[in-house]
Formats: sequence, structure tokens, C-alpha cells
Amino acid sequence: MTASERSAPRTRRRRRPPAVTIHDVAARAGVSVATVSRVLNGKELVREETSRQVLAVAKSLRYVPNVAARALSIRRSQTIGIVLPDVHGEFFSEVIRGIDVAARHAGYHILVSGSHSDAGEMLEVLETMHGRVDGLVVMAPDVPLASLREPLAPGLPLVLLNSTTDGFDAITIDNYGGARAVMRHFAELGHERIAFIKGPAANGDARERLRGFRHAMRGRGAAALRALEFSGDFTEESGYEAAKLIVRQKPRPTAIFAANDAMAIGALSALADLGVSVPRSMSVAGFDDVPIARYIAPQLTTIRVDIAELGRRAFALLLEALGGQSSTHRQECIGTTLVVRSSSAAPRVREKGEIS
Repeated sequence: MTASERSAPRTRRRRRPPAVTIHDVAARAGVSVATVSRVLNGKELVREETSRQVLAVAKSLRYVPNVAARALSIRRSQTIGIVLPDVHGEFFSEVIRGIDVAARHAGYHILVSGSHSDAGEMLEVLETMHGRVDGLVVMAPDVPLASLREPLAPGLPLVLLNSTTDGFDAITIDNYGGARAVMRHFAELGHERIAFIKGPAANGDARERLRGFRHAMRGRGAAALRALEFSGDFTEESGYEAAKLIVRQKPRPTAIFAANDAMAIGALSALADLGVSVPRSMSVAGFDDVPIARYIAPQLTTIRVDIAELGRRAFALLLEALGGQSSTHRQECIGTTLVVRSSSAAPRVREKGEIS
């Protein structure tokens, strides 16, 4: 150390002021710690004047509640877990948004994870969330629901989305009714040869939408139906590839019903690349009414599901279970609505030699 360094004044470290505690708030407000706790936790049985006084003192002292200590005291994390097949795509983002808005309003945080439609990964996710959440919202249309029971803590509230099984609260979509509505719409326009792009075979929503299509096409025979059904996996890419196959059909279908909007949007892209005019030469409809459906060209005819409401209702059921407000398991079904836009119209008879 040099002489100049020895003679240089030492810089004193500033000590951080001690954190304000709930005891400080109680002392300043002249009330008990229990009263402060009741006010800050929104409990009743506190006079309005006292409540205003406590909140004013907490604000002036810049008191920040200790979330960890609060969670221990009430044995709650104020967090709910959301497990979805995927966290990408407009459908899932709308579900998350609906849950998040409702959860924040009730003072809860959310913890989100994807299972990628894999039963083993689903179990790992549930084990990871064990002890960290007060309840769960799970969408597992591709996973055997019996496998969910073992990794769950006894008494942990759980709400299923788009799946039903005994012993759990559940909310589903009227997939069958929605599919029938699309098929009625096409029939009323005069379409007879309608191609269907299916979702994943293991997916419960996809199966119900396929069932609605087949019932509407009843009387055509199995062979005729197979010729009009094309594989998909709920992605834009699968809709694109399916539409390329549909266009090659002879005789060519005059309408395409895709089991979700993502595949319908992929089909619209393929038809545009192939020079097939929509709806002049081919009508297209989807399912879900994701936000982009009304902004693409042409705007997509589809089945509207209030996806955010699906999330809000799921959280409402979970909140009731967390509060012990219901001793029975409830099954709810969200209705669907046909939204007719410019991607569907009456079939046009092609003139001789016309390609599209």
C-alpha cells in the first residue's frame, strides 16, 4: 500500500436501513399486529376508519409484506399452477390470459408449464409444482386422466380443461355442436363435397369435432368419408399440407372444414400459393376464433369459443374449491357460436376448362 493510499480517506459503506416490519406499522398506527394483518389481507371485522389508518401508515412507511412469511402463516402460496399441452399459439395464450386476469384480480400469481402432450412429462411437471401451488388448472386432452391422480397431493384442488373424468371439476367446449354448426352452414350454402382436416387422433377435442363432421355426413359410407378426411395435428403446417392434397382430389371438394383455426389458416396459405380463389372456388372454415381469424384475408369463417372466458371460468371453479365453497365436483360446458365471414360462400360451378 502506498503512502497516498494510506492517507486517502476511507469511504464508509452506507448501511441499508432496516426493513419496515408489520410490527412497525402496528406501532405507528396504534393497533395490534393482528389488526394490521387483517387489514392487509382484506379480511372483514375491521372498522373502516381503522382500515384507512392502517393503510395510510403502511403507505407512508413504504411497508412491503413478506410474501414468504405470509404464505407460511396462512399455509398458502397465493399461486396456482397452469399445465397446458403447449404454451405457444393463440389458443393457449388466450387461455393463459383469461386465467391470469382473473387470478390477479383475486390476488393470485400463476405458474405456467407445458407438457407437450406427453404423459411422462405431464407427471414430471406436476411433481415439480408439488408444494409450490395452491391449486391446478390442467389441460390434458392427450393424456390418460387416471394417471393424474397418483402425483397429486391429497386434497389439492384441480380443474380440468377440455377433459372430463370422475373426481375432478371440469370445463369443456361444445366441440360436437360447433362442428355440426359449421356443417349446417356449408349445407345451407349448397356444399355437398366437404373435406375435413382432422386434429390429433388422441386429442379429445379433435375426436368430438370429427364426430360432428361424420354425423353431418352420415349416409355417405365409410369409404366416401375416408376420402374426405385428411390428417392434421392442429398446426398451420399440417393444414397447409392437407390443403395441397385436397386440391388434387377428383372430383375436388368445394369446401374445407379444418378442426381448428391454425390448420384453416395453413389451408388458406396453401390455396393462395396454388392459385385457388377463396371463397370463389373453395370455401374454408375453422374452429376456435383465435384473434387473428378476423384479420387475415379473407377473414375466416369459424366457430367462436370465448377462449379467455374458458380460462376465467376455470379459475372461478378453482377459487371456489380453494375456499371450500363446493363439496361436489362440477362439470361445465362452454357454448360455441358460428361466426360467418368472407372465407365461405355458395359453391360456384366451374366452367369447362377452368382450373380454379
